Amino acid sequence: MSNKVLIIIATGEKEKALTGFFFAINSLKNEWFESVKVVLMGPSENLMANNQELQELTSDIFKYESPFACRFIAENNGLSENLVGQGYEVEYVGPIIATFIKAGYLPMVY
Repeated sequence: MSNKVLIIIATGEKEKALTGFFFAINSLKNEWFESVKVVLMGPSENLMANNQELQELTSDIFKYESPFACRFIAENNGLSENLVGQGYEVEYVGPIIATFIKAGYLPMVY
């Protein structure tokens, strides 16, 4: 069984996004897994760029991890500068996700 987790947050719903972030933050803080990676894609990027409350509630993630955000979505929606400013690595995430899964990461999608 894998001891590495890839948390993909794609939802545009605040409560679901918070669930994914809190699981990621607690997993990193408490070292529940050997490795935890976080990827934003789709509606979650707009949510994180435009919801100050959500940004504050999830800011602890940056103490442990530099999450990825999808460059295609970010650029097409004018979100890149905002997300980079928060600390996200804005990259084309398809190959990144594939690489993590091939390396044995268990994907969890919120």
